[in-house]
Amino acid sequence: MNDEIILTRDCEAVLIPAGNKVTLHKGEPVVVTQALGGSYTVVIHGNMARIEAKDADALGKESPAAAAPPATPPADTGPLEEEQVLERLRTCYDPEIPVNIVDLGLIYDLQIGQLPDGAYRVEVKMTLTAPGCGMGPVLQQDVETKIQAIPGVKETAVHLVWDPPWNRDMLSDAAKLELGLM
Repeated sequence: MNDEIILTRDCEAVLIPAGNKVTLHKGEPVVVTQALGGSYTVVIHGNMARIEAKDADALGKESPAAAAPPATPPADTGPLEEEQVLERLRTCYDPEIPVNIVDLGLIYDLQIGQLPDGAYRVEVKMTLTAPGCGMGPVLQQDVETKIQAIPGVKETAVHLVWDPPWNRDMLSDAAKLELGLM
């Protein structure tokens, strides 16, 4: 991408990889390096930062409409399947790597349980490419938000785990191809 954009208003961002929140100011130039999964990775004053979809308008982009997901599954759908959740997680991206977290091999475990009212609880165990990455809570929240938006999901728990440690062998073939590793 590498499009330079002048911010049209102040907006919140998260510095990469530290994970610290900062305010980017109207009129500052940023270079968009990645626009995946609804968030934007930008470079400003030599630093990388992540801007959430809710602030896309500050970049002159259209913000996605926020719709509240139903608390119980629609009557005409079948049970919630693991692949449905994984498809949603394929819309979560590491802000430094243009590959989704499923193909990066960051999802270690996924459990779906049905609650007494018919809604679902989804529990995920995930890791990061580096244990000291300050973006962990940001990615964890992104995963929780995306799962919570699946119709019928009422409860979500996302746990960061470090065992086994992530390594490049956990990349899917698609990720290796995207990153030029095969």
